Amino acid sequence: MTTVSAPPTTAGTPRPPAPAQPPEPPATPPLRVLLRYARPHRTVLLATLLLVLAASAAGLVQPLVAQHVLDGLSDGRGVLGPVLLLAALVVLGAGLTGLQSWWQQRTSERVVRQIRRDLVFRLIRLRVPELDRRPPGDLISRVTSDSALVQNAATEGLVMVSNGVLSILGAVVLMGVVHPGLLGVTAGVLIAVALVMTLVLPRIREAVARAQESVGAVGAALDRTLGAARTVKANGAEGRETARAGDAIEGAYRAGLAGARYVALVKVLSGVSIQAAFLAVLGVGGALVASGDLEASALIAFLLYVFYLASPVGSLVAGLSMLQQGLGAVGRIEQVKHMPVEDDVDDPRAAALAAPGAPPVEFRDVRFAYPGRASALRGISYTVAGGTQTALVGLSGAGKTTMFALLQRFHEPAAGQILIDGVDIATLPRSEVRRRIAYVEQESPVMAGTIEDNLRYAATGASDEDIAEVLGLTRLDSLIDRLPEGLRTEVGNRGVTLSGGERQRLAIARALLRRPEVLLLDEATAQLDASNERALREAVDQAARRCTVILIAHRLSTVTGADQIVVLEHGLVRAAGTHAELVEADVLYRELASSQMLVSEGDEGIDAWAADGPR
Repeated sequence: MTTVSAPPTTAGTPRPPAPAQPPEPPATPPLRVLLRYARPHRTVLLATLLLVLAASAAGLVQPLVAQHVLDGLSDGRGVLGPVLLLAALVVLGAGLTGLQSWWQQRTSERVVRQIRRDLVFRLIRLRVPELDRRPPGDLISRVTSDSALVQNAATEGLVMVSNGVLSILGAVVLMGVVHPGLLGVTAGVLIAVALVMTLVLPRIREAVARAQESVGAVGAALDRTLGAARTVKANGAEGRETARAGDAIEGAYRAGLAGARYVALVKVLSGVSIQAAFLAVLGVGGALVASGDLEASALIAFLLYVFYLASPVGSLVAGLSMLQQGLGAVGRIEQVKHMPVEDDVDDPRAAALAAPGAPPVEFRDVRFAYPGRASALRGISYTVAGGTQTALVGLSGAGKTTMFALLQRFHEPAAGQILIDGVDIATLPRSEVRRRIAYVEQESPVMAGTIEDNLRYAATGASDEDIAEVLGLTRLDSLIDRLPEGLRTEVGNRGVTLSGGERQRLAIARALLRRPEVLLLDEATAQLDASNERALREAVDQAARRCTVILIAHRLSTVTGADQIVVLEHGLVRAAGTHAELVEADVLYRELASSQMLVSEGDEGIDAWAADGPR
């Protein structure tokens, strides 16, 4: 019987380079983040603001020109010049507004493009534990919904606030020239309203953040349901899933209403501020006119400026509301930037490292536990010789699939080492580790697209001859011949147009096409009939001639010919050897084999198991 080597004395020590997550940096103020998004486009945004101000100026001049036209008509003078000037101002104002709108929208789209690129880049590279604990729908909503709010705030919102502030400052200067005292009255009213707004505007940010979280919950509910549509329908669970999604929609509705209430309150306050200022100026100014301290024409001019303030104040308030909505979304986008990513999956060294052929794989006292759960691996040690087949067997929960996840660095062990060709994989870039390994999952996922797209997914440079070879090995060639479009046949979302066995064979063909150094098969023949299973076993035997094969199997009939079988129990290696050796020497393996009718049940091994209990 093959012995399991004892771990080296240095193996149980904690791994030095494997912190799961770096300390989170101090949070950047949301406004600073928003300005950072706008900074690369500051020249265009400044030009847009100048166009807005120029269009406003053209609008302010039009009433004065119209007055000249009316004066000319009443005096019998020629009005052709003023009319042409008025027409030119109208056309100029419209042209400036249109150009400003185009520049602003183009800049807005560029901002959201960059935000979404950054988010997609990080989301695709998030570490597996982070992806496991977050609903995909919530992450997707940050790319779609949240980025749109930031897009509007970083461009239109900033321009509206700047335009409002500058226009108000210009009006204030002219109002001070007309009468400083009335300016003080107006400023007092506006400051009082502004203080109230400082209490309301932050509530908009909080409400938007809650609303966006609720939108993410809706996306998560839909992703859960649509991702298992057949299971939902087969179990008659449409009503329950609709109710679950309805609860999430109701939460988004309530959060949206809260934000809408605050936005409406801000609009009311902005309108009230102008009306209150008008009434205050009218009362105080009327008294001054009555006392002879103010000319009536000056009062009328001042009141016109108060009415003029309505537009820039409205622009300022709308811009501030938009900014608050964007700031609420910025927080959720920044969360993604603080999530741990695999920063070595694009490492250029991976392509440069030489391939060692069929390397040995070794586990040295590897320990691992999922967060909040008992240890999954409690000191695993064994060696897989290069160019051989090793099967991992044992009851569910023994740690078989966990070892595959550690071998591909989806997770990092708490202690111990995993070596490929004598090199600790913790010292290699993830891109290099995964380049050398091909993995066929138990669920055999297939990507939407054509059969050829799936085959070339990890081997884009594969030749037609290579594809034909793996199709023959996996017995997919007959399927391709029957399909009218052959390799260009669409497989549908998650491969729904293929049977379970066809998906599994396609996944195995995809893995073999990569010509990996290490091939991992997680119950790869579970959905195959006897004929296809035999064919796949032959394909694996051929693959083992040029790579190291490690496979997980519950059907022991598929691994009786393996070079080594490792029996796992409760996160430990119980025994290792060939099928014949284990049947004779290990009672747990013998029980598994007898339950699958590979050995007779009445032999002494079962009696020993009953008498001594598990080891």
